[in-house]
Amino acid sequence: MSNIFYAPGEQRAAKVNDLFAAIAPRYDLLNDLQSFGLHRRWKRRVVELAAVQDGVRALDLCCGTGDLALALAQQGAEVTGLDFSPAMLAIAEARRQRHFKSPSAKLKFMPGDAQQIPFPDASFDLVTVGYGLRNLTSWETGLAEMCRVAKPGARLVVLDFGKPANVLWRTIYFTHLKCSVPLIGLLFCSNAQAYAYILESLKNYPAQRAVAGQMQALKLVNVRVINFLGGAMAINYGEKPA
Repeated sequence: MSNIFYAPGEQRAAKVNDLFAAIAPRYDLLNDLQSFGLHRRWKRRVVELAAVQDGVRALDLCCGTGDLALALAQQGAEVTGLDFSPAMLAIAEARRQRHFKSPSAKLKFMPGDAQQIPFPDASFDLVTVGYGLRNLTSWETGLAEMCRVAKPGARLVVLDFGKPANVLWRTIYFTHLKCSVPLIGLLFCSNAQAYAYILESLKNYPAQRAVAGQMQALKLVNVRVINFLGGAMAINYGEKPA
């Protein structure tokens, strides 16, 4: 049976929006449970690769509840977090208000489509996306948009679920995503389908090796893949030529 939150083509965005509306209140808790807290370490690695300096202008796409955007702002970047889910943005804004007591140029959140980023060419010194590229109708379009709004010399950093190269490990990992993760979603979010979506979306996403290839096709330099847990999770990194 297909997943109720996964649909290819034109219906993809609406289904993904439904998904995040359903899980937003428990999203951060479920991230901790399904990754055993490791997602925090992987996001710290994204921030390290971003090599933020004061005044750097950063865009965090598919920002969700704001983990990466907050971390980048705390390192001194001027961050815009963009997401198309009102439910996720509401949580991100509440978190921003707790960390930045008044409106601040350091961090703002706004609605928007990662496939049609509402900024001019060459606007940002840093563009990140965590667990978002896989959810787009066209991840290639999303990556091309990241390149478009990046300034010459900018860093692009993508964090997402990966596909392990080792067949045995990939089978074990996919079994975890098929069985354990939906059970966690059922117990803590009363919604197994929302977390069964992860595997469904990953089956239809070519993952880290294809993203690296597309980065090279877009003429990015210093392209590399950083794998975690044998490739079950991965960061793709590239720089726009100066």
